[in-house]
Amino acid sequence: DAACLQLNSILKKTHFINPLGDRVNLKQKENIQEEYDIFHIWNFPHGVRFKVKIGKYSPYHTHGQQLHIYEDMLEWTTGNKQMLASVCSADCGPGFRKFWQEGMAVCCFECSPCPENEISNETNVDQCVKCPEDQFANTEQNKCIPKAVIFMNYEDPLGMALALMALCFSAFTALVLGVFFKHHDTPIVKANNRNLSYNLLISLFFCFLCPLLFIGQPNTATCMLQQITFGVVFTVAVSTVLAKTVTVILAFKVTVPGRRMRYFLVSGAPNYIIAICTLIQVIICSVWFGTSPPSVNIDAHSEHGQIIIVCIKGSVTAFYCVLGYLACLAHLSFTVAFLSRNLPNTFNEAKFLTFSMLLFCCIWITFLPVYHSTKGKVMVAVEIFSILASSAGILGCIFVPKCYLILLRQQQKSLQNIIENSPSRTDISFIPTDKYI
Repeated sequence: DAACLQLNSILKKTHFINPLGDRVNLKQKENIQEEYDIFHIWNFPHGVRFKVKIGKYSPYHTHGQQLHIYEDMLEWTTGNKQMLASVCSADCGPGFRKFWQEGMAVCCFECSPCPENEISNETNVDQCVKCPEDQFANTEQNKCIPKAVIFMNYEDPLGMALALMALCFSAFTALVLGVFFKHHDTPIVKANNRNLSYNLLISLFFCFLCPLLFIGQPNTATCMLQQITFGVVFTVAVSTVLAKTVTVILAFKVTVPGRRMRYFLVSGAPNYIIAICTLIQVIICSVWFGTSPPSVNIDAHSEHGQIIIVCIKGSVTAFYCVLGYLACLAHLSFTVAFLSRNLPNTFNEAKFLTFSMLLFCCIWITFLPVYHSTKGKVMVAVEIFSILASSAGILGCIFVPKCYLILLRQQQKSLQNIIENSPSRTDISFIPTDKYI
């Protein structure tokens, strides 16, 4: 067998001119389109030999009939006249490649499927071809198919639902803001500082619109705008809650002898809380964008047959700094509001502020492990849902009870009724905080 293999390798390199003047090449692939006569030759002593034509090969006949053997001219050593198989191995079709068997004849081989994401679209190929990065092999592995581009888009049911939720919440926030504008002279609006209420409602309106930046095909501009809008707008909202909490405390401390607390309230000190807190967040975002800003990530390997396009945070540390700063503001607001829970209920909205910040903290604490356990558009959906849920928590806890009092219990909104129902009427004088802030 070894000698046959060596002879085969030599014959494959042999070519010559036959007596008819035609060039003969014994290399299989270059000689496949020629017709051949098949002879059986007997060698006798003294250089005598006898040659008999026993068949012919023609590549122009249909597959399976290209080789024709004259069976009546042959007698096999097996004792029967049934023609033996003329091939060792069947052809390897598209999607397969030849795998040569060591120690066997050259016509003996195995057909091995192409490796993952590789194809062959011809017969008896030695090597498969790898598909480009933006394509993948079909099931038969005989052609490359373009990969599906996956991102959170408006045509996707999930993206459509989240966008609809964002628009509904923003419309509801605008409606609440309209109610407060229309009833701006009512005691319930005045008593809870209408200017800060306006500021909080406007910031919540933009908080609800923020998720729309996360839907659609990402690009560098939208990736950066997502994070700076989220960080700054939420800082304005949470710092406004802190300012409202401080205002509640100062409003009750004014009744205590001494001028210091009255000075803080009259000078509009709570308003500076919003500006200072927002400025700190802007500085954090500026450092983030100046060092390692958010960008677009095109992932063509995580999911078979898909190209996942998402925004990456750039500096994960900076992203956690933004979240951590928001958490500190929310925790501070919660603590201050909780400490003021014992103030008289007539003017005190501290319990609503406490519940809103408690809900805010719970949502974002839950967000972190869920966010890191997902990927692709599901990860984006988790972030959008957290933004909507935390914003809705602030809106529902702080403003829904006030709208109920304004619209459904107008008979209880009279300033005189509020003062008469106060448990400590003789100790507390009503001071509308919006006159000072």
